[in-house]
Amino acid sequence: MKLTKQLFVVVIALVMLLAACSNNTSSKKEDNPKVDEEALANVNETGFPIVKDPLTLKVFTGKSAQNVNSDWNDILIWNTYAEMTNVNLEWEQIQTDSLEEKRNLALAGGNLPDVFFLSAMPTLDLFKYGKQGTFIKLNDLIDQYAPNLKKLMEENPEIRKGITFPDGNIYSLPSIVSPEFMSVRIASRPWFSQEVLDATGMEVPETTEEFYQFLKATKEKTGKIPYGGTSMAELVSWLQGSFGVSNKGVRNANIDVNPENEEEVRFYATSDDFKALLEYVHKLYSEGLVEQNIFSIDWGQYLANASEGKYASTVFYDPIELFGDEIGSDYVSASALKGPNGHQEFSKVAPTVSSIGNFVITSENPNPAATVRWMDYFYSDEGARLYYMGVEGETYEKTADGKYVYTDKIVNSAEGLTMEQEIAKYLTWLGGIQGIIKQEYFQGSENAPTSLEAAEKITPYVPEEIWPAFLYTEEENRFLSSTGADINKYVAEQRDKFISGDLPFSEWDKYVETIEKMGLEELMEIHQAAYDRYKGE
Repeated sequence: MKLTKQLFVVVIALVMLLAACSNNTSSKKEDNPKVDEEALANVNETGFPIVKDPLTLKVFTGKSAQNVNSDWNDILIWNTYAEMTNVNLEWEQIQTDSLEEKRNLALAGGNLPDVFFLSAMPTLDLFKYGKQGTFIKLNDLIDQYAPNLKKLMEENPEIRKGITFPDGNIYSLPSIVSPEFMSVRIASRPWFSQEVLDATGMEVPETTEEFYQFLKATKEKTGKIPYGGTSMAELVSWLQGSFGVSNKGVRNANIDVNPENEEEVRFYATSDDFKALLEYVHKLYSEGLVEQNIFSIDWGQYLANASEGKYASTVFYDPIELFGDEIGSDYVSASALKGPNGHQEFSKVAPTVSSIGNFVITSENPNPAATVRWMDYFYSDEGARLYYMGVEGETYEKTADGKYVYTDKIVNSAEGLTMEQEIAKYLTWLGGIQGIIKQEYFQGSENAPTSLEAAEKITPYVPEEIWPAFLYTEEENRFLSSTGADINKYVAEQRDKFISGDLPFSEWDKYVETIEKMGLEELMEIHQAAYDRYKGE
């Protein structure tokens, strides 16, 4: 089953960029509303329907470009689920370009919905409004009314750690990637042209030195671009595990665990290991082994080049799905490269908690218990199938070998519509992922056979522990959003300058000193405190 390039871009954006930052004010509430015994009496603790008497919830949600023509108040998935649950939703759909403004107005003006769904709620706002009582504390509700999520948290304690704020409370229900669905967690991965490997007489590189020699041979013997990608960051992210940095995944910028003391966090962007990584990538770039406009290339140009078979190697998603059968089938996958000091990890991996800002219950909600039960279904196998596949016989069917595929009317539109346009008529997952993403039901390019094979090859080199995004107090967040953001921006800018040669490595010590003067010590105290909380200390 193939997705178009446009749908692929939407999926990746949703998986990787479901977080935003904003600063808002709100009227203070002393605590969460008292338990409504009448509302609780209306809730069936198990099975369907969720409530005995009909319940209507007002839901504020972001509306992606792919869903611009769909009305969620009358769409297959929510009509079906309303019949199952006896819970009806009144959707207020907000276009992406005005989502932040409308969300902030709802919070500041007190005109709250019952639920914020796929509204990219920033973690700072979750904590701020949660402490005020504007958002409901969910700890006890999860314990009693969310058996599916509770089971996932028991099986994978990192989920609970990743959604619990410094005050010990949970204020939102997360989107989760199944731990076994490593292909989504890995996202982009390295690929090599078999045609170029044959032309150079080489095998898929297994070390950083072999990768360098492959790129040199490509430049000398073929007309291909040795390495091309959508950004320099993708190449750096793939290679970082070969130099021993970012050893706990990608969710916490520039920090990992100190390899000499696992009780401490490390700011690896000033480490000798990071310097060695940048020196290596600079060598590749300075010798013309990396596409020279990689710092500014847009995705359209990259896909056009790739579809013409111009790249000998790249880090991207499934090549057959995105470059076309003829060109894409030429590419074979690679794994983590062994670096000069023996490091060999594939650390460019996301945690199982994809986002924590996608489902928030407000103090206006007439029945939080029923609402938690409503959402909890999507953490089950059946709920994941409904969310991502829809209704059997209507939008999907089960094949003889047990796989789930979209029906012909989705794949081959009678109206000449794209696949995503057909999906948007019946389902809403194009507007954002929620619940749990499972390999059996997710139809993105990460589920293509070549991508799954590549992920299987990479998985043995994935670090045993991948950190979720750490959560911080309001005071800590104020520092992180100012000084912390300035430091991270400086690191990114100087990284590119070191790689391009605009900044010589003789300036490395000055670079480190500048970061220290910007407030590195206080930054690391904050990260250490968050790490200690994460460990439960």
